[in-house]
Amino acid sequence: MTVLVTGGAGYVGSHAVKELRANGIPCIVLDNLCRGHRELVVDAELIVGDIADTTLVQRILAEYRVTAVMHFAAYAYVGESVRDPASYYLNNVAATIRLLSCLANAGVKMMVFSSTCATYGDPEAVPMTEDHPQRPVNPYGASKLMVERTLQDFEKAYGMRSVVLRYFNAAGADPSGQIGEWHDPETHLIPLALQVSAGLRDGLEIYGTDYPTPDGTCIRDYIHVTDLAQAHVLSLRHLQAGKPSESFNLGNGNGFSVRTVIGRAERITGRKINTTNAARRPGDPHALVGSSMKARRVLGWMPMYDSLEKIIETAWIWHRANTR
Repeated sequence: MTVLVTGGAGYVGSHAVKELRANGIPCIVLDNLCRGHRELVVDAELIVGDIADTTLVQRILAEYRVTAVMHFAAYAYVGESVRDPASYYLNNVAATIRLLSCLANAGVKMMVFSSTCATYGDPEAVPMTEDHPQRPVNPYGASKLMVERTLQDFEKAYGMRSVVLRYFNAAGADPSGQIGEWHDPETHLIPLALQVSAGLRDGLEIYGTDYPTPDGTCIRDYIHVTDLAQAHVLSLRHLQAGKPSESFNLGNGNGFSVRTVIGRAERITGRKINTTNAARRPGDPHALVGSSMKARRVLGWMPMYDSLEKIIETAWIWHRANTR
């Protein structure tokens, strides 16, 4: 088996590549490097190119005899998707359909898809389960939901089975410190807080302090990126075993407010993090907390880094070793 990993030079994709190789699974990375970094690709061949380039994708599928795909290539900023929805539908949906068409033509029938809890929208209850209504409140979530539904149609028409992984807030870094979270620009809370701790920023903004939460700030469920990578390999094994298509939430089932995360980061780094209050960002639900009981039951997934402290500690190790 050879696995094509699209977006494998990105944050979650690069950790999945490392997990695949740790399990002895051959893989090839396709990434256009518009937001990924070649330095994050460990022990795998990187082909620089776009998933919408059907000629290139067809060549890769044939040359490497690809039997399964892990699809991470996507834009993933909520705020940006609100400002520029066209780019999100073109990149996340239209380009993915071109990729899926190539897979169908080549007879590739296994896909692990990187989706998101943003497909749910505002929570009706927490923790959210997989049967929660999917009513995304931003174009990013809507684009991922469109792909989920496309996968359902491709299975009916072409027999392409898939595992859809809806993760909550990916965070942390490879515990060895070899790879980690590297975005430009950075918009995620934990690395922003750590940049303040390291003296690279004067402070950070808290977007919204009037949400219906205990301290008025958004609540999110943080999941370690290595645990996400493990879930992708387990999902691949699920498909290899001939089991049916599934959708799984990936979270720790615990929500932490923005202020709580900042406080924990201060405790771990031993440094004060200056903050200022700002208006809410469009498209941000007040709370996103997920139940991953189905993934635990069906896949046998057991997160290893399931505390906020462990997540921040690994991120801090990476950050100190790779300050740019």
